[in-house]
Amino acid sequence: MLITNHIFGVGVMDNLTDLFEGQYPIPDGISYNSYLIIDDRIVVMDSVDSRFSDEWISNIRARLGERAPDYLIVQHMEPDHSSSICHFLDAFPTARLVSSSKAYTMMRNFFGRDLTDGSIVVSDGDTLSLGTHELRFIAAPMVHWPEVIMTYDTTDKVLFSADAFGKFGMADGDEWADEARRYYIGIVGKYGAQVQSLLKKVSGLDISVICSLHGPVLRDDLSRYIDLYSVWSSYAPEEQGVFIGYASVYGNTRSAAHCLADELRSLGAKVSVYDLSRCDMTAAVADAFRYSDTVLASSTYNADIFPPMRDFINRLTERGFSARRVSFIENGSWAPMAEKVMRGMLEKSKNLTYTENSVKILSAVNEANREQIKALAREICK
Repeated sequence: MLITNHIFGVGVMDNLTDLFEGQYPIPDGISYNSYLIIDDRIVVMDSVDSRFSDEWISNIRARLGERAPDYLIVQHMEPDHSSSICHFLDAFPTARLVSSSKAYTMMRNFFGRDLTDGSIVVSDGDTLSLGTHELRFIAAPMVHWPEVIMTYDTTDKVLFSADAFGKFGMADGDEWADEARRYYIGIVGKYGAQVQSLLKKVSGLDISVICSLHGPVLRDDLSRYIDLYSVWSSYAPEEQGVFIGYASVYGNTRSAAHCLADELRSLGAKVSVYDLSRCDMTAAVADAFRYSDTVLASSTYNADIFPPMRDFINRLTERGFSARRVSFIENGSWAPMAEKVMRGMLEKSKNLTYTENSVKILSAVNEANREQIKALAREICK
């Protein structure tokens, strides 16, 4: 894949993995991107998952012919990008590694080898000249591992952004935002402050192309991608709308959730509804971060809440869920406890507000509950 006259994509596509990092469904696969800069000296940017080492090395050789890389820049040590490093060094023994100091400690921990001999350690602001191209390194700690560096090609104005701006799915050709949001909220979401710091750091760069380690090369309307990252990392709602997540034992809580969704839609609201017992939980979390309002509907269960709801709220809070308005629907045949438990789980979340109206069901939805649902819908849509 040609990116500029001297920069090429040599990565691979993974259609074998069903759960990325053991928890994110990826029905459309995921790409492990690697890039090649050909100049007086040749750089390879990052490696790939070890299952695809041979394909990756073949891609590099096919592009270079008789030449060999001078450097392998390791921006991120997560195994989906680093587990082919040793394979690369075996294939190209004269190449030198370039990375942050923390990365070399991780290499020793991952591979049981000291790879510092002949290596280059870079820090924020350091540069590497390839001839025509000069690379500038940008420290990006905790976006989303502590060793991360990014690389800016000052000649072609390309930002190699490590995992930032990545997405699940194909390397090109499909819509970016939905799978990028699910990727960001799930994997990077806890580290909003660090992402904000990074965005400030790169705001002065003249960037024409963004090359992430997952997903497509971004060229057009870069402000859209950067603006979305700014919104996501500030924890502000992306748009006005209502997320409804329900956890129902016998279907009565489900009925209440869908009744509320119908009322909200009749009032002109945008609504997204998830059955937390059956849905892709990572997509539900991403949509809860997307919208301004969150409705949590759960049955009481063992004087607690139904386990899928507990799992969902834990996922929200560990990713910094904040700055939303929250409403509750609870159900309980003899001792409703769900609202109290859900509120308690959200106590450490910042800048949450709560609607005055809520819904309390005693087993099945009745006429009084329908009036409560209408009142809640009106309050949300005020």
